[in-house]
Amino acid sequence: MNLKSLLVSSDERTVRILRRVLSDLEIDVDHCSAADDAIHRITRQRFEAIIVDGANAEEAGSVLRGAKAAPVNRRALGIVLVEAPVGLKGGFEMGAHFVLHKPLAVERAKASFRAVRALMKRERRLQMRVAVQIPVECFGSNRYKAATIDLCEGGMAIQFSGRVAKESPLRFSLDLPGMDGKLELNGDLAWEGNGDKAGVRFKDATDEDRSILRQWLNSQLSEPEQDDPPVNCRLSDLSLGGCYLTTNSPFPRGTRVILSIKTAGLVVRAGGVVLVAHPEFGMGMEFLKSTAEQREQAQRMIKTLRASADKSPELQVEPDGLEASSPDDSVDAFQASATKGTEDALVDLFRRKFEVPVESFLQQMREWRVSVESRSR
Repeated sequence: MNLKSLLVSSDERTVRILRRVLSDLEIDVDHCSAADDAIHRITRQRFEAIIVDGANAEEAGSVLRGAKAAPVNRRALGIVLVEAPVGLKGGFEMGAHFVLHKPLAVERAKASFRAVRALMKRERRLQMRVAVQIPVECFGSNRYKAATIDLCEGGMAIQFSGRVAKESPLRFSLDLPGMDGKLELNGDLAWEGNGDKAGVRFKDATDEDRSILRQWLNSQLSEPEQDDPPVNCRLSDLSLGGCYLTTNSPFPRGTRVILSIKTAGLVVRAGGVVLVAHPEFGMGMEFLKSTAEQREQAQRMIKTLRASADKSPELQVEPDGLEASSPDDSVDAFQASATKGTEDALVDLFRRKFEVPVESFLQQMREWRVSVESRSR
């Protein structure tokens, strides 16, 4: 089943180029010229991506807000096409996850949309639900019993038996049919249905738990979808909190990613979140460190990258889903943390300057690099 995109633009050249690019990438295009028509379709059809021409900022913003308000498209990837004077800042203000500059060229657009397609596929897999009834034990300050209604990589819908949980987060324990041992995951109650039903969003799952869940879900699908190959990139800058990677196919801001490097037969992996993305050039990511496993992975990755920096190691990055359900949620979270600041100047640069033009950003990153080098002498 092909991925589906909604393209909202009255620019014939832009429409022609994107139809060609997206067709080559096996992404179906549903095109409309008017915002009202787009909003009507958003409420009735599911799309993995909504691509909006930002020539009219008010209309572009209304389409992306409409997608956020429509449950079926709340996690659709929002992409805004802007002219140079509008820039990244203007595109993000419209509600975009990703901003591309017009005029578009076929090969450049294709490079950007390769990463977009990988994320679209990953998001669809995360939300692909299997209807199944499995007993669940829930642990918080109290103990609750429930059963699944459906299950996916990102969470599950459950129905409580007896007492309904009014606390979050919780620890969930369930037996997957045909798998050995119990799967235990932390999660938040993302929504409450009528009476005893609730939605759970998993959080901080270990790599092993995620692998077990993914394996079981794939076994339930007649034709499990394969992820796209990882994106190749090179290390540009590194700190204890994050790194900047050069690639012509960066992932959108707010994408959870997995960074991997192979050295002497050893594969080192670490999770991160993209904080700044420059189309056709690169992206800056912060390492995830909220769990002991994530902190250990980040430390191993930093140590490995520092040891092999002189050899210009080639890295690979793959998407692991969106950090938030909408660009507004991502922006709010990033801006809140930016006001607090961190002890890492490079990560702070990613958070504060994600909207500035790439040339200005690179100049500030060079200044950061010189400052680090001068302190190390």
